Order: sequence, then structure tokens, then C-alpha cells
Amino acid sequence: MRIIHPTTVEGLEKLPKSGVLLCPNHSSNWDPVLLGLRLPVNYRLHAMAKEELFKNPILGWIIRKLGAFPVTRGNNDIQAVKTAIQVLKSGDNLLIFPEGTVVRNGIGYTDGLPAHAKSGVAMIGVRTGAKLVPVFMDGEKKLFHRTRIIFGDPYEPVYTGRHGTSEEMQKIADDILAQAYALGGQAVGGTPL
Repeated sequence: MRIIHPTTVEGLEKLPKSGVLLCPNHSSNWDPVLLGLRLPVNYRLHAMAKEELFKNPILGWIIRKLGAFPVTRGNNDIQAVKTAIQVLKSGDNLLIFPEGTVVRNGIGYTDGLPAHAKSGVAMIGVRTGAKLVPVFMDGEKKLFHRTRIIFGDPYEPVYTGRHGTSEEMQKIADDILAQAYALGGQAVGGTPL
């Protein structure tokens, strides 16, 4: 993989060891693979992945063994949220793409909407006390072209009460996604700043 999809990594030293919610932008189906390969071997990473990937029995078995679990997009998947919370409370780390879909040319692949964050990532982070870390990954992944992966500083969410309001959760999700893109010098959706 490092030959056909080479990567450079910046900021890995900023990454806390456990209880981390990694929040990268999502521009390619290769993103979780390339990110996972550049983390330390003992990092104990799990990933929330679209349920369609688990329909192929061989692929489903492989990605489950690598720590992925399914989420049904487009509605509130309570079981996926419970699994995510359990992963983080156990001290393991979790990868969630705040956009919930691959974004190409500023538009979500599955929903056709301009790039935006879903509030679920903030809710999971707040409920578990996880360290939210913005991550930037370069756009289109072409064979033999280098992809930058940049880890940002852990993000401290601000909210009121025990779990915050739905507006605060959306603001946290928007902020973490904006920070991820800003690491690469881009606005949300990929346009240069």
C-alpha cells in the first residue's frame, strides 16, 4: 500500500494514546485504509463504517477483524452509537468521518448535499469524554501520488449542562470538521482558504 498509495504524515506526535475520536475529512474510500496504516501498530483503532461494506461476507469478515462495525446511514442507528460509546469508554480509539459520506468537489456522494458535519460525532465525543482530534487527508487518491495526512491538536468542545444542546452538538461537529479541513489549507468541502 505504501508503494501504490504513498503518504506523508504530520503531527502524529500530537495524537493521544487512548480514548481518541479521530475526525478526518472524507474524500475517498481509501481514507480509512491509508489512515489506519500510518497509525502505530498497537493503536487499537476501531472504525464506524457504512453497513453496505458488510454485505459482502469476505469483506465484512475482514473489516470486522480490523475493528470496524456497521452503521446504518440516514437514520439514528442506536446500536452503532452504543458500540461507538463502548469502544471509547474501554480506552480504545475510534475513527468517524464527521461528513458521513465521501465528499467530492464539495458535494456528498450519497446525499448530494454540500459538505457538512453530522452532529453524531460531537454527541459521541461529549458523552464519552473522548479527545476529538481533527485530521486532514488530501483529496482524490491517485495511484503512486502522495497523500498528506495531518493530525491536529486535540479539540476541546464547549457545551452547557451535562450533554449540551442539539445546537451545541452541531456547532462542535461543524468546528471539528472545519479544523480538519483548515489543517490542509481548505474550507469545508475542499476549496482553498
